[in-house]
Amino acid sequence: MYKGGELIYPDLSYRINGILFSVHNEVGQYGREKQYGDLLETKLKENGLNFKREFRIGSTGNIVDFIIDDKIILELKTKRILEKNDYEQVQRYLQQTKLKLGLLINFRNKYVKPTRIVKIDTPNKDKFITY
Repeated sequence: MYKGGELIYPDLSYRINGILFSVHNEVGQYGREKQYGDLLETKLKENGLNFKREFRIGSTGNIVDFIIDDKIILELKTKRILEKNDYEQVQRYLQQTKLKLGLLINFRNKYVKPTRIVKIDTPNKDKFITY
């Protein structure tokens, strides 16, 4: 969560979290991923944030749900429990895009709690890179 003692993009993350809470409050706990994504897109526009939706990463075939301000990846989920591969998916996207921060959001939870995932910059990163 911290890099060199500092939080990565604290102001932007705070704004995004507020928008995510608002989306969850409007749609509720049992919506479909597309419903959350559509409302999130509307709210990002209303808040004047630059974003790309369903962005294809190069020729890998991977598609990121949202990239906000060319800084933060948002990966939306609507499942009972997040699994290890969900976290690895965001890390893989971070490695492929060279972005520093990803937020993994599971809207199925009663309370939304975005998980911050920071890009790994060690030799361990190689297990997330696909060629």
